[in-house]
Amino acid sequence: MRRLKAGTTGVAAAALALALAACGGGGGSNESSTSNNNESTSEPSESSEAGTDLEAELVWWDTSDPTNEAPAYDELIDKFNEEYPNVEIDHQVVPFDQTQNKFKTAAESGSGAPDILRAEVAWTPEFASLGYLYNLEGTAALDNNFLETPLSSNVYDGKTYGVPQVTDTLGLMYNKALFEKAGLDPEAPPTTWDEVREAAKALKSKAKVDGIYINSGGYFLLPFLYGEGADIVDPEAQEITVNSPEAVAGIQTAQDLVKDGTAVKPVANDPYGTMMTLFKEQKVGMIINGPWEVAGINDDPNFGGIENLGVAPVPAGSAGQGAPVGGHNYVVYSGMDDEKAEAAAAFIAFMSSAESEAFIADELGLLPGNADSYDMVTNERVALWADAMGVAKPRPWIPEGGQFFAALDTMATEVLIQGKPAQGSLDAAAETYKSEVVPDYSLQ
Repeated sequence: MRRLKAGTTGVAAAALALALAACGGGGGSNESSTSNNNESTSEPSESSEAGTDLEAELVWWDTSDPTNEAPAYDELIDKFNEEYPNVEIDHQVVPFDQTQNKFKTAAESGSGAPDILRAEVAWTPEFASLGYLYNLEGTAALDNNFLETPLSSNVYDGKTYGVPQVTDTLGLMYNKALFEKAGLDPEAPPTTWDEVREAAKALKSKAKVDGIYINSGGYFLLPFLYGEGADIVDPEAQEITVNSPEAVAGIQTAQDLVKDGTAVKPVANDPYGTMMTLFKEQKVGMIINGPWEVAGINDDPNFGGIENLGVAPVPAGSAGQGAPVGGHNYVVYSGMDDEKAEAAAAFIAFMSSAESEAFIADELGLLPGNADSYDMVTNERVALWADAMGVAKPRPWIPEGGQFFAALDTMATEVLIQGKPAQGSLDAAAETYKSEVVPDYSLQ
């Protein structure tokens, strides 16, 4: 735990000021929601003068990696305290896998909840529906220019309860050297599943490696649903659509890729870990995965560095391209008075500013939720994902959204590993949703 007293500065804060200044000027994005009126600078400003009037002690539960990520956020907290010297931030790094239930328990009891939380995107509508989050409409927290799709996870019942901290999606990751060995253009990766099939044939015949590995997790099969215009549910119609004809067609595509040898049949034990090992060891030419793996791929001595990694949008089905958006949000606990909430909103506005998120992107390789950060980022790991983020799709932002994936994981295992018919497995998932997740929704 790190507790910062009022006015804390030092060498780290000075270094951060130089890093932020080096980020350069602002910019815009075609995919934005609100205007950026609260950019932080290293020089005194009206906002920093106003910051001296705010006084509060705030607890922040941060579910990021305590060793590799949290120290960068500590540097930002130091910088924040230069502008807001009377706002103490008690930065507590907490285990991600325990935090969802821990926060709900504390919020329900009215005791022990943090003032600010790093919430996984699916948690935000759930917590908002329970009344545990502070409505941020009209606060400084929304003064930044956020990407529309990541911001959408924070909107529930017409109100905004958080802002993006980091975002991510899935993309086609491929080995450039293996592509060249197979006679494929590494600057023109496959854009459809049919093109993936052709590329896999070349990789097998000329580079002597497997074509693609598709992980048998439900999240990783969402691009196949989206590619056929399908989704898990239709919130407006309150209908379960995971077993629609379009969804079946998408999952059938994934199964056919395994059956015809285009894709490696996933192993039953640790399919995700096996996928990453095969890719890093250059035994498979393509995978579907996200930006969280780029650092590990770059650091692996077997792969050949980041210059050997290509990233493209997920291949298209008959209805186009689409991959799920993920990431984390800053949210504020509802059980506080407006004065304290104002300080929390100021903290969130600072942490999600273009400069702050560009700093995090350069330090950690994480994708910003602030649209204006992208013109400032110099980390090439972030630039790799620009096109893939262009086809990121909002998931159904309903309170039950985080409960969909257990049944999807079962379906993916049955279809890709056990070879069961897609229709039957998707029907079973739909029945599970009806009985356990969204009982008020209708079945097709």
